[in-house]
Amino acid sequence: MGICNSTATLKEKDKQFIVKHTKFTETEVLEWWDGFLYDCPSGKLKPNLFIEMFSKFFPSNDAAKFCSNIFRTFDVDGNGFIDFKEFMVAIDVTSAGSPREKLMWAFRMYDVDGNGVIDQDEMTKIVQAIYDMLGAGAVKPTDTAEERAKNIFNRMDENNDGHLTEEEFLKGCLQDDELSKMLAPNVTT
Repeated sequence: MGICNSTATLKEKDKQFIVKHTKFTETEVLEWWDGFLYDCPSGKLKPNLFIEMFSKFFPSNDAAKFCSNIFRTFDVDGNGFIDFKEFMVAIDVTSAGSPREKLMWAFRMYDVDGNGVIDQDEMTKIVQAIYDMLGAGAVKPTDTAEERAKNIFNRMDENNDGHLTEEEFLKGCLQDDELSKMLAPNVTT
């Protein structure tokens, strides 16, 4: 990997933050930095490139909606791009985080409006995006996205207030392996 006309530099404080808050070593951070700059010479991963890159994992399917939600979750400061620090923390959580950390990240993805709770509409939108991503060749669930979202929502909404708190979401997922695998892939409890 090489650096293509990059003007971006990795600040020492950002490198030290990543090493301190992830499972990556300084050498690994520098290797990831080279790869990040190769794909994003400006040091900023913008939505269109993110969606293009992520969609390669699902070439025959519509992953754009799902990718948009993932992008929003990675873009912690909401500035419209993912910087290297955000990228590395997200990679660490999604690949090496504990089941609880992964589910907390998934909760932020499902909380589309960022108000701290998930409502039925948000749950349906995300489940629909997951269904769309499955594509024609995949074995799809027999229920519709709306039916599946309603079922999931009703199982988790312990106090029947029409909203899932992060705690209700975590508890529901951690008690149900099938649910965890659908809502936060790669979570092992």
